[in-house]
Amino acid sequence: MSEMRPKYEAFACAPGLRLEAHERVSKLQFDALDQRFQRLEMLMERLERRLWLTVYGVAGVILAEAFQGFLNAAP
Repeated sequence: MSEMRPKYEAFACAPGLRLEAHERVSKLQFDALDQRFQRLEMLMERLERRLWLTVYGVAGVILAEAFQGFLNAAP
């Protein structure tokens, strides 16, 4: 004859529930942090584009003034 094991109902214990809740909160915090980093990275890329546009603009103005000076010097 085979022995029948008694079937126990699954129950949730307090330490297990605390650990599970802590893991969920940690995951939410890391997800929020990841979203903030992505937004920050996007803002930095936009700032970098603006910076390069400013650098090229200043270089263009300097070259235009130098070229204008050459045109004024030559009759």
